[in-house]
Parts: sequence; structure tokens; C-alpha cells
Amino acid sequence: MPSASEAPFIAVHGLTIAYGSFVLMRDIDFRIRKGDVFVIMGGSGCGKTTLMRAMIGLKAPAKGEVLYGGASFWGTDEATRAGLMQRFGVLYQQGALWSSMTLAENVALPIGEYTDRSAPEIRDLVSFKLALVGLAGFEDYYPSEISGGMRKRAGLARAIALDPEVLFFDEPSAGLDPISSRHLDDLILELRESLGATIVMVTHELPSIFAIANNSVFLDAETRTQLATGDPKRLLAETSEPKVHEFLTRGGGDAHDGRPPQEKQQP
Repeated sequence: MPSASEAPFIAVHGLTIAYGSFVLMRDIDFRIRKGDVFVIMGGSGCGKTTLMRAMIGLKAPAKGEVLYGGASFWGTDEATRAGLMQRFGVLYQQGALWSSMTLAENVALPIGEYTDRSAPEIRDLVSFKLALVGLAGFEDYYPSEISGGMRKRAGLARAIALDPEVLFFDEPSAGLDPISSRHLDDLILELRESLGATIVMVTHELPSIFAIANNSVFLDAETRTQLATGDPKRLLAETSEPKVHEFLTRGGGDAHDGRPPQEKQQP
């Protein structure tokens, strides 16, 4: 796990995101170390997904900076920004697979677009990526022919197709049963280790937050800013902010032993 003294790999400074005159969030400021599993969390309408969109190039901020390795993401020219974006892998909430393409064709798409690999090399690499997420043998299936959890894993295979430095996940466990969600958490950690990737994840799922995250930011819809940043387990134990405590316990009262409330022993 990265040390606390390590220089930030990703830094967000004084970020304000607006739609016209409506300010969705302001004064967002946090650091992500290389190898972190960083969670963007908060209640509905606080701007979690919009913040992620600003980090991956889909929504320009009204003010502030997003830095990768000390270089300004939005302060550079479009060509340089496009180059930085090729270092990202993104798993969208619904998988965002092309329904008319097989799983192999979906995963092959970015490889064919951004590399000069031959067709046999692409085919072998696609099979390898699908095997990494537990979908060996499903190359010729269409998204409609597999389960929701398998579609999430296929989307993940496409997200890792180019061996990204940063993986972004938007509500990866949404719509999954608890067992599938837990398996996906395990897979995310395995991929972080095998790829050496940094993970940025939007989620409101407490089991996932406590199981895999070591860093986070908490956004608040009412104040339109952040209320806390840091390891969720440390925030659970130490926060004096009622909204953060309520979110991390789901209103379950005092839970300051560093464990998620569902793991506490009942009398």
C-alpha cells in the first residue's frame, strides 16, 4: 500500500464544476497516491459521477485544476489531453458495451484503434483480457446473452485492454447481488496488483468502500462541496462531521471501531 508521505499521482486543486450559473460543487481538493483505491462517495445528487467526468475529460471544470503526475489535465492542449486519456480505463455504470458486437469485438475495439498490433495478436490479447476477468471461452457471446455481472466483467476487460495506469469505475456494483458484488471487489483488487494501476471509483456501497478503499473524498449536496477526505475506515473512527458519520454507518449509531456496521457483533 502507498505510504502517506508519497507524492500524489493525481491531485485535484480548488475544483469548481458548474452548469451555466448553477454551481454543482466548489472548492474540491484532494490527493491520490499511485496504487490507491480512491472512492468518491456521498449521497444522491452530490456530483460524484460529474466529478469523475471532470477527471477523465468529459466535463471541463469552471475553475481549478486536475493534475496527473504534476501536469495540468485541463490546462494543456487538446492533443496532449487526448494522450493522457489513453492512459485511462473506464468502466461505466451499465458496462456501455456495444450490443451489436461480441465480447471479443468490444474488447478489441480500443486495441485496434490505438495500437498497431496484427489481427492474430489482437485476438490473443483479447482472449487473455477476458480470461483475466473470468470470461475465458465467452469471446463470441453478445452482451444480451450473458448476465449483468458478466457484462460488468466484460466492460472491465475492455477497460483494461490497453493496460491503463488509472482505472475509473462508476458504481461498479450497481444492480449486482451481494455475492457478485464481493467477487467484483476481489477482481478489482487483483487487477490493481497485476496492472499496477490506481483505482478511482464512484460508489455508495458500504461493503465495497470498507473492503477495498484506502482513500476517499466525501461530497455533500447541501453545501455543494466536500466535507472530508482520507481513508474511509479512519474517517469512520475519527470524523466529527455528522453527515460523514451518518453516511458511513447508514444511521447505525456509534461505530468508531473502524469496521463497517454490518460486521459489528450483535448482543
